[in-house]
Order: sequence, then structure tokens, then C-alpha cells
Amino acid sequence: MKYMKSQMQQLIKDNKELHTRLKELKAEHGLEKNNALKALYHSEVADGGKYQLTYQALDQPRK
Repeated sequence: MKYMKSQMQQLIKDNKELHTRLKELKAEHGLEKNNALKALYHSEVADGGKYQLTYQALDQPRK
């Protein structure tokens, strides 16, 4: 699975919990949005994370 900024942005847009977590990461660690997105990807999505399946579903073509 590969990090894609556009997919992460869509995932966060669709999920209020992740949106809140992104804001917390930015404030807590003083990160810029792009770096916070990557950190959120690695902590919540990659390698069997809680949102991995939802993230992968964004990669599927829509019917």
C-alpha cells in the first residue's frame, strides 16, 4: 500500500474522528498539514491500521 495525499485528504474529509486527530497532531507537534497527513497515515492507516480497509476502498474504481 502506498501513501497518496489525495486519498488521505478524502479519508479525513469523510471521517470526523480522523479530522480531529489531524488537528491534534498539527497542534501537539507543530506540524505542517502535509507532514501531519503523513504521520496520520503511518499511525492510523498503514500496516493494518484501523482505517486501512477504508483507505484501500478509496483506490477502487467507483461503479
